[in-house]
Amino acid sequence: MKTISKIALLRSGVAPVILGAALFAVPATAQDVAAQASTEEASVDEGSIVVTGSRIARPDLEVSSPVRVLGREEITLRAPTTAEELLRDLPSARPNLGPGVNNGSDGSSSIDLRGIGPNRTLVLLDGRRIVPFGLDGITDLNTIPIALVDRVDVVTGGASSVYGADAVAGVVNFVTKRDFTGIDLSANYRITERGDAAAYQADLVTGASFDDGRGNAVLAFGYTKSDPLNQDSRSFGVAALNTVDGQPQGSQTAVPAFLLGPVLPGVTNNGLGYVINPTTGAFQTATSQDLYNFNPDNLYQTPLERYNIYGSARYEISDAIEMYSTAMFTSNKVSILSAASGTFTNPYFLPLSNPYLPDAARNQLCSAISLSAAQCTAADNATSATDPNYREVPVTLARRFVEYGPRFQSVDTTQFQIQAGLRGKVTEGINFDVSAQFGETNQNQTRENWGSYSRVQQSLRSFNTTTCSNTANGCVPINLFGPAGSITPSMLGFIDLDSYIRRTVQQTVVTGSINGDLFGATSPLTDSPIAFSIGAEYRKLTAESNPDGSARIQSEVLGTGARTPQDFGTYNVKEAFGELIVPLITDTPFFYNLTLEAGIRYSDYSTTGTSTTWKAGGSWEPVEGFKFCGMYQRAVRSPNIQELFQSPVTGLSSLAVDPCQSTLPVGNAALSALCVATGAPAASIGSIPSPSANQINATTSGNPNLDVERARTITLGAVFAPRFVPGLSITVDYFDIRVTDAITTPAQGDILNGCYSTSLNPTLTFNSFCALIGRNPINGSLNGAGETLGVVLASSNLGIIDTSGVDLSINYRIPVGEGALSFGFNGTYLDHYTFQATPNAITRDCTGYYSTNCTNPRPEYKWNLRTTYSNGPVRASVLWRHISGVDIEPAAQTPRPPLTTPQTGGPNPATVFDAYESIPAYNYFDLALGADVADNLELNLLVSNLFDKQPPIVGSGAGGTAFNNGNTFPTTYDVLGRSYTISARLKF
Repeated sequence: MKTISKIALLRSGVAPVILGAALFAVPATAQDVAAQASTEEASVDEGSIVVTGSRIARPDLEVSSPVRVLGREEITLRAPTTAEELLRDLPSARPNLGPGVNNGSDGSSSIDLRGIGPNRTLVLLDGRRIVPFGLDGITDLNTIPIALVDRVDVVTGGASSVYGADAVAGVVNFVTKRDFTGIDLSANYRITERGDAAAYQADLVTGASFDDGRGNAVLAFGYTKSDPLNQDSRSFGVAALNTVDGQPQGSQTAVPAFLLGPVLPGVTNNGLGYVINPTTGAFQTATSQDLYNFNPDNLYQTPLERYNIYGSARYEISDAIEMYSTAMFTSNKVSILSAASGTFTNPYFLPLSNPYLPDAARNQLCSAISLSAAQCTAADNATSATDPNYREVPVTLARRFVEYGPRFQSVDTTQFQIQAGLRGKVTEGINFDVSAQFGETNQNQTRENWGSYSRVQQSLRSFNTTTCSNTANGCVPINLFGPAGSITPSMLGFIDLDSYIRRTVQQTVVTGSINGDLFGATSPLTDSPIAFSIGAEYRKLTAESNPDGSARIQSEVLGTGARTPQDFGTYNVKEAFGELIVPLITDTPFFYNLTLEAGIRYSDYSTTGTSTTWKAGGSWEPVEGFKFCGMYQRAVRSPNIQELFQSPVTGLSSLAVDPCQSTLPVGNAALSALCVATGAPAASIGSIPSPSANQINATTSGNPNLDVERARTITLGAVFAPRFVPGLSITVDYFDIRVTDAITTPAQGDILNGCYSTSLNPTLTFNSFCALIGRNPINGSLNGAGETLGVVLASSNLGIIDTSGVDLSINYRIPVGEGALSFGFNGTYLDHYTFQATPNAITRDCTGYYSTNCTNPRPEYKWNLRTTYSNGPVRASVLWRHISGVDIEPAAQTPRPPLTTPQTGGPNPATVFDAYESIPAYNYFDLALGADVADNLELNLLVSNLFDKQPPIVGSGAGGTAFNNGNTFPTTYDVLGRSYTISARLKF
């Protein structure tokens, strides 16, 4: 009698449950990609292999575009909690939004292949698009069910003709397990050596085959949680450091309060403004000691809590037709923490009769607006706004609400996506695939402890300590002139404001394709048939942002830096595509394999009309194991909803030194005149405050007149896998990407230097760059509320992006005793990266540099080398991660070369602390140990940053606001220090 094991019974018993869940409750994505399954019963359909980069399902054919693969073994060794954590160290990628971004985070994580923008990288799950996170069309990597991922294919040669727009730089395809059977329970826990920044993850994957293998269903559940890491938890982040002199610095929104305008006669202004002395009641010259240290309440690691469910099922209706479905649901909560709110650099009207305004300060303000002593006294005694002696002074009064505690911002996101389709055989050599999918992302953003601008203004208009001039809403007069603790709970209760924003994105995709052999047609010099793929696709994307009333008003929500407009946009696209792979010669001397490849896609967008993208290339393998390949591609990208429809928004950008600040324009009549022409009051020259917390206003907006951008991509490669050296493979790929008509905004430095720098504006006359600068009408700075546009960064199709480099991959495996030693090297050399935002801007060279213009570092060399020894159930592995040295972007050359010549335009070296002008090469080492302690139990230990290497220190004004965080670049360099991850995996 045959014995049936309990495990077999369990597997057969869960099959109906999983099938019902996957096909009825949540249909989900089956893939046509062969993958190694996780259990001994798993099978792979070798007849339906689809390589990322092509829609042709032929296991004997390979595409000519470069493809890098991260397999299940590498995923296990890295023990990532999110997909972003797995991809951020790829040599071909540049770190983008993720847990290392706090100020500037929108709660998502993304990838930026080749560093030309995450909106030019397409992320797929099993070859299918994923509903975007926001209006910018970018996929949130937090939604990827990492436990189900069997491998990650990265195509870095562009793939727009195969997958459509957004794949200008390439494609990242997460391929999930196929035909999984059994139960897979995995968990990991990470903690740093300092006992913080903990991260937890647990996943359960169940799968079963049924009806004699004709069907299979998979259902997976996952939970992830990571804890926050405050910047003051690390010695290098305790206080913000000034990029100019390396000294501690902070924000002028402080306690006691700063006065940043108007100019006070007889009181020296050194560029920081004035600070109230609570003891004397007078404003005095501010020093760096008076600034507020905002670092402790900012984060190096933003916390994440995630729940995800994924299901997939397939069933062979007949020998020729298979139905399949997939579904996924993800719930993410990302929490962002910021320093306490305050009045910041917003303008207010302060009555001289305000009860909390000290007499000494009142007298100084009266002098600033040329009131006599008698007039000042009369204004002080005014008891109503109708009193003829009543006077208000426009002020920029910056008081930090430390009594409030830190600001909280939570981003709660739910995403679901369902798909169903049929695939099978038309004839023995021709296959079809028809599917439809719908996905939706709902994002709810909540801001707590921020405060209301209008209520602060209302509470300032008071004549005694208990009654406001306007008593509406229970107004309570506020004291902005006292020390910490002088703002009472009742005052905070009145100005308290929580704000809410809801965003919704919906995506519909209907696609159908036929692929296979071209009716048996072959070249005369080979027996291998020509392969083809043709198909059509329809996509519709709708996105909207619905903030509450307060969020729509510029500066009403204190400390946001920008309003959130109500935006809506939609577009649809109809596409037809085709692809050919033509084997020309095989098994002939010097032509072991010669293959041509071509593809074309015709698109009709409801917003930008028709466009065509195409590719042509091939490969030549003179002898087995030595192959040369190349691909030329013409790609287009249509603007996304945000680029088209976003309303004007004034936010924040980084700047260490304003050309008009303090005494810089003094004695230079032409520069002083330009500062005035761009909005500064004439009286403010010589006392214009420096950028608050190294940040200034920047205004952006969409442009409904944008057209498609066009890209030319060239890849040339060679693959060497000599049979006389078993286990060795070497791949070299050259890439060259040039994007014209690029949808870009000018670099901040292009505008400021174009206006105020004599190298670009020799006579310092008002020009088109100056017209894009709007200063604070009270104090002349680039900080303020809605009245201060700062630097206007307008979108256009006038940009050019150009980059090239070389990828190198070496893999070698040799037997050592009873085990094996393997080496895996992947590296990228960046030859150049330049961009020109408009024809009037410089062609900026950011190769090997970082700055507020180039943002986070672009190293010339970046590589990973993994060395692994395995012997039966035991394995040990070391990963070496290398980032070459980078420098701050050098200052503009003199004389200035033509605008089309690649050049730099960085800060004046005199304004950058010497130690912050360069970052040396960084090398990190990670140690992974693993063992199969039983037939179904696997244990692993990962020690990341083995030597506890500290990140480089560059101050808080060296790069872009989002990436230059806590005096370093947390998305590029490790801020956690040595950490330990223990993981376990139980399989049945």
